[in-house]
Amino acid sequence: EYIILSAHLDSWDGGSGATDNNTGSVTMMEALRILKKVYPNPKRTILVALWNGEEQGLNGSRAFVADHPEIVRNIQAVFNQDNGTGRVANISMQGFTGVASYFGEWMTAIPNDIGQHIDLQFPGNPGSGGSDYASFVCAGVPAFSLSSLSWSYRQTYHNPTDTFDKIVIDDVVNNAVLTAMLTYMASEEEDLLPRDKRAMTGTNPWT
Repeated sequence: EYIILSAHLDSWDGGSGATDNNTGSVTMMEALRILKKVYPNPKRTILVALWNGEEQGLNGSRAFVADHPEIVRNIQAVFNQDNGTGRVANISMQGFTGVASYFGEWMTAIPNDIGQHIDLQFPGNPGSGGSDYASFVCAGVPAFSLSSLSWSYRQTYHNPTDTFDKIVIDDVVNNAVLTAMLTYMASEEEDLLPRDKRAMTGTNPWT
């Protein structure tokens, strides 16, 4: 069984892709470094996936989902970060109706200075695009976007100003610690997270 820490490497135009999505990539690598130090024998396999082709249509993550059904059906959770250098402020359950109790319990263990600003959306709506978590959500996998405050991202989004000087290091550290803690708790759960899905009307992104 697997937990995937997800971000993407495909910088845009003349910038260096500092906040889209090098901060997300660094967050996931740092979370894994923390976990290797303090949690050397995880209950589940933890993978870091830094996708290519996200900007062109989630190409890397979509190909992975298509090519590795044996992994996809055994994924506990995907944690994805992709909207700038700000602190994580919102996590939607992506329409998975059975995961609220898990997240609620996990968040009670998160230190207040890290978790107090995070809004959990239950059950939320399933994302069908926007970032690589959607490739997994559309395959019925509990996958969550660790959505940051977007004040910085909207200034640097897809333009040459997306450079290293825009990064707020303290926020990236915060997000790496949060990701590591969520990964640890998801790994330690006895069972796979439930994949029950919210009934949608109109266009169904699950099909």
